[in-house]
Amino acid sequence: MIDVITLGETMAALRAGGPLRLGGTLALSVAGAEANVAIGLSRLGHAVRWVGVTGADELGELVLRTLRAEGVDVSACAVDPHAPTGLIIFEPRVAGVTRVSYYRTGSAGSRLSEAEVDVAFAAGPPRVLHVTGITPALGPGPAAAVARAVERARAAGATVCLDVNHRARLWTVADAAAALRPLLSSVDLVVASDDELPVLAGTDPVAALFAAGVREVVVKRGAAGASAYTVTEAVERPARSVPVVDTVGAGDAFVAGYLSGLLDGVDLAARLDRAVTTGAFAVAARGDWEGLPTRTELGLLDAVPGTTVR
Repeated sequence: MIDVITLGETMAALRAGGPLRLGGTLALSVAGAEANVAIGLSRLGHAVRWVGVTGADELGELVLRTLRAEGVDVSACAVDPHAPTGLIIFEPRVAGVTRVSYYRTGSAGSRLSEAEVDVAFAAGPPRVLHVTGITPALGPGPAAAVARAVERARAAGATVCLDVNHRARLWTVADAAAALRPLLSSVDLVVASDDELPVLAGTDPVAALFAAGVREVVVKRGAAGASAYTVTEAVERPARSVPVVDTVGAGDAFVAGYLSGLLDGVDLAARLDRAVTTGAFAVAARGDWEGLPTRTELGLLDAVPGTTVR
């Protein structure tokens, strides 16, 4: 049985060593919020299926090859011969600040449709469906795909997780609210940062989300830690203390840890503990997903700094 299905766009990723206008080398990898979560969950021992569309090009092959190598099921993915695989470029600009440039207009990923969702569910429903606010921002087809996935997951009794993951370069808060709020009656778990909560609800957003039918709300606060809420319980955890190398992908790593705990059936506090731990692994390494831990590595952050593991 598949533990998690997630869907979205995974792009080729280029990472610069300095300002792009000065030239220099670029390191090639892949990136995408949903793929980052899929890889994080796979490394923790869960069966994950990523659903998307790539171009019939070498960058598309890189995306699929990378996900397969990380143990992610890509059997429901489509290849579009008429559109290119999207591209994202990360540029370090000043200390601790990374500038991101997208080249995804008209990309294969923006052609995701309900057809890929139906293929993904044909082999049986997952225990958890994970969707983000990025995918419906890519266009009408991806928005319909997210709605279809939520509908099918709800009908099958799967847990539905929504990470707001608002991208201001893709759409406005008003457009995001119009697309995401109608999903809330079918969503069990919402993940958002403090500044993303107004996308889903106005005054007292956590209470408003519970009133809409959401059962669990998790609020990410970066270096200030995180909180998790149910109707009867609230838990807070500080961020783990690690040297910060790269914050890109930390939120996705956090979600992977939280969903892993959910799948394992641990309590709210333990889920949040795992989430802040996987998030810390992400910020301590360069790349969206490259530093994410395996299950056996989760305890490494408890070791004394300078420890050599033999």
